[in-house]
Amino acid sequence: MAPTSSYFAFFMSLSMVAAIASATYGGYGSHPNPNLVKPKLNKEKPLSTMIGVQGLVYCRSGPRRFPLEGAVIRITCLANDGYGYEAAPFSFLSEATDAKGYFFATLSPYEMQGNLKIKECKAFLELSPLKTCKIPTDEKQGISGALLASYHYLSDKKMKLFTVGPFLYTSAPNSGSNY
Repeated sequence: MAPTSSYFAFFMSLSMVAAIASATYGGYGSHPNPNLVKPKLNKEKPLSTMIGVQGLVYCRSGPRRFPLEGAVIRITCLANDGYGYEAAPFSFLSEATDAKGYFFATLSPYEMQGNLKIKECKAFLELSPLKTCKIPTDEKQGISGALLASYHYLSDKKMKLFTVGPFLYTSAPNSGSNY
């Protein structure tokens, strides 16, 4: 009697496995159900395009205003990590302004650390090369930070181009400054 009950237990467990497999995989020879909805996975990088920031920097000395060559702008961004938590702010610098006071800075998806999603960025006056024109002003939010809000999309470069400023340094305290 012992062999018969062990055969019975074996066949019962085998039939249970077959029933579970049939329910899980839709039965023998079945095909995937075309009516099932596949979840859409977001395979896009959080920063999928290049960001460009451009603008002008001037020096005001008395009544004169002229382009400031060699100035540097800092762009600081707030971001969330891949889990939605706020990450530490990060910054990047523009190249030095040219003879016309023009600056340009870029941030590419490949320069981003981790899986960050940018929430907002602001541009700030960072450095003036002139000892006689070193005092930053808050004109166009040069000190408090100009929010990167609207942009032009350059499809040929796959870039969101933001424009800020013009920013202003001055030679005299309280000359156009909003402290």
